Amino acid sequence: MRAPEISLLASAVSARPVVRQTLFGIQRAIGQAGGVVAEGRDMGTVVFPEADVKFFLDASVRQRALRRFAQYGDGGPSLETIEQDIRRRDANDSHRDLAPLKPAADALIIDSSRISAADVVDRMMSRILPLIDGDTTGSGPRPD
Repeated sequence: MRAPEISLLASAVSARPVVRQTLFGIQRAIGQAGGVVAEGRDMGTVVFPEADVKFFLDASVRQRALRRFAQYGDGGPSLETIEQDIRRRDANDSHRDLAPLKPAADALIIDSSRISAADVVDRMMSRILPLIDGDTTGSGPRPD
């Protein structure tokens, strides 16, 4: 799923209007009941713009390449190749006419370049817990 060829192909296929229209209807139907967690480059801007909570996860290209390189292990593409592929996909997705990659205006942007996965979750939970507890001011309990 995370192979460079698949990642670039997913970017190209997802830019096709017929694919987007078909998936959009399915995704929206799934989300009608609420309680959905969705991941994708346009979930908060196009598919679920009315979602109660939105996050935009980011990290430097180098950090993302290092993480992907570690996932592949021995025998995977070089770090430089992975970095080039990430740059290409980001450029393609950011500059496409249909649903370009960008954070939703009301998304919490989290740059995970220098923080742990646990820190990312803590930041997300600080946005989610007040909604669960009915505190819409965002001053509710913080995660432990």
